Amino acid sequence: MIIGLDHVGVATADPAGAGSLLALLGLSMEDRGEAADYGVDCEFWTPTKGGPSVELVSPRDEQAAVSGRLARKEQGLYHVAFEVDHLEGELDRLRREGFVLVDQEPRAGARHGMRVAFVYARRPAALLIELVEYRRSGVPS
Repeated sequence: MIIGLDHVGVATADPAGAGSLLALLGLSMEDRGEAADYGVDCEFWTPTKGGPSVELVSPRDEQAAVSGRLARKEQGLYHVAFEVDHLEGELDRLRREGFVLVDQEPRAGARHGMRVAFVYARRPAALLIELVEYRRSGVPS
């Protein structure tokens, strides 16, 4: 089941510049990490009063998942991420509903305890969606 909006991903080749923009808007960097399977560095910027984050996604090299998009000068909104309570179950449900699975299996995300998988909704929005599950320490998976 989808629990709520976790973050909005923004693709950028200039994370320092994009971070400065987010700081001007009143957000502060809460967390950063690497999503090694995707070849990207990620920064999570959060509004002062909390709520979903803006994730800056930047490539570590030309093989990164986002590199092709940035080469086409398509910086900006990259994906919308929803937190789910059971990642494999949501992948299976969305596949049955006609979503295209970008990831067949969950992968490690950029935050501690974060597992992710991407799906693509061709219609009606041509939207890349990230499903996020947090594994809390001491909680069975």
